[in-house]
Amino acid sequence: MKKILVICLAALTLTACQDLTELNVNGKVAESVEAGSLFANGTYSMFDFMASTNVNVNNFRLWAQQWAQTTYADESNYQLVERDVNGRAWNTIYATVLRDLDDAKKLIEADEVTPAAQKANQLAIVEVMSVYAWHVLVDIFGDIPYTEALGNTGDADDVTPSYDDDKEIYTSLMTRLDAAISSLSGDSGFGSFDLVYGGSADAWKKFANSLKLRMAVRMADEDAAASKAAGEAAIASGLLESSSDDFELGYQSATPHTNPLWVDLIQSGRSDFIAANTMVDKLNELSDPRVSGFYKDTYLDTLSGEQVYRGGVYGDNNNYNAFSHPGEMQLDPTFSHTMLGYTEVAFLLADAAERGWTGAGDAAENYTTGITSSILEWGGSTADADAYLAQESVSYGTAAGDWKEKIGTQKWIAMYDQGFEAWSTWRLYDAPTLNIAAQAGIETPKRYTYPVTEASLNGENLDAVKAKYPNGDSFEDKLFWDMN
Repeated sequence: MKKILVICLAALTLTACQDLTELNVNGKVAESVEAGSLFANGTYSMFDFMASTNVNVNNFRLWAQQWAQTTYADESNYQLVERDVNGRAWNTIYATVLRDLDDAKKLIEADEVTPAAQKANQLAIVEVMSVYAWHVLVDIFGDIPYTEALGNTGDADDVTPSYDDDKEIYTSLMTRLDAAISSLSGDSGFGSFDLVYGGSADAWKKFANSLKLRMAVRMADEDAAASKAAGEAAIASGLLESSSDDFELGYQSATPHTNPLWVDLIQSGRSDFIAANTMVDKLNELSDPRVSGFYKDTYLDTLSGEQVYRGGVYGDNNNYNAFSHPGEMQLDPTFSHTMLGYTEVAFLLADAAERGWTGAGDAAENYTTGITSSILEWGGSTADADAYLAQESVSYGTAAGDWKEKIGTQKWIAMYDQGFEAWSTWRLYDAPTLNIAAQAGIETPKRYTYPVTEASLNGENLDAVKAKYPNGDSFEDKLFWDMN
């Protein structure tokens, strides 16, 4: 008994001498996170969101009518609320992407060790990535919380940010891009945390200018003078010069770092997606060589006796085995995803040239460059591109429609696999003509409606912004730059 008592007293003495707060520390969890890790995670999360085809997260390939659906066609008929698709997009960009980037910025600003020049590059790159994310949010929803978002209301307890005007946000984003572009040079300062450009601030500068050009072209019909000034400055400062400059992320062969497409198309074992007749019919009409890269599986055409690619009716419940399917490249887990590339820049320059912007070059040459670059990306050859462009229905001088229809149609085709930009291209140019969703009987929406949760969490500010829209927050309400 005495021995037991001595042991107990010794244990109590040791406990009394220890700091008991250590027991509340999880030794397996980092106490702090590096700014680089937050930046990398924010970047990766943005790419995953844009690359995904999970119907709960990203419906852009469907809304651009690149793909149609089989058993369940709700998303092809623009159902957002049932799966909270609009809410998931909202939360992903706000709570994951922008929050990580904002926290990374604060850590960089508080860093007293890193050299000033390196910090300047880090802050500028975080800013460019943030501007990209903000611009996507605006282009999805229109007016959004911006100035007071991310806890910037000045009151830590205030979680009801007001909504900012979409055009005013664009103006602010342009100013932020200008400041970032002026700071970028040499090494990015992020090293291996820079998942896209591996530490090159000069590469980020090209991307930032190209993003600025995209935004300038977006707003050109609404504010010709401001867009011209911004676009010409972007061109003069230096854009993406080849496909090697693309803002793209390469994926790995094993989860969780595969392209999200592979998870939804292969790992899931599901058969939810087929080629949409909208895209396939256009490709077949133009004898487009990219059809064999975009899709796989052909079917006998009883009229011609030839094997052809066949698209399912957009917005209908289609038989998976009766139509063509996403192509082999998209089934590769390592398939990279591009959020803005050289191909798109060529079409942006074609638009800029038609508007008379200094430095934009020749519209027909840029149009040709964009098509050729896209064909090469999808496994075609220069000879394939030359033959395609020689057709009267494709050549810039003879293709149907005005310059907007020509550029819009070919850019929409070239943005295959970039559903968000293909949908945005259609909204900007109203070209090509997209199909009416078979079951819903309505045309493609101009924007996402606001998440249902905003009504309960931020109802007063939501009511205020809904009053601005002609239809009070509907698919038909257009963004400020959508003038057609």
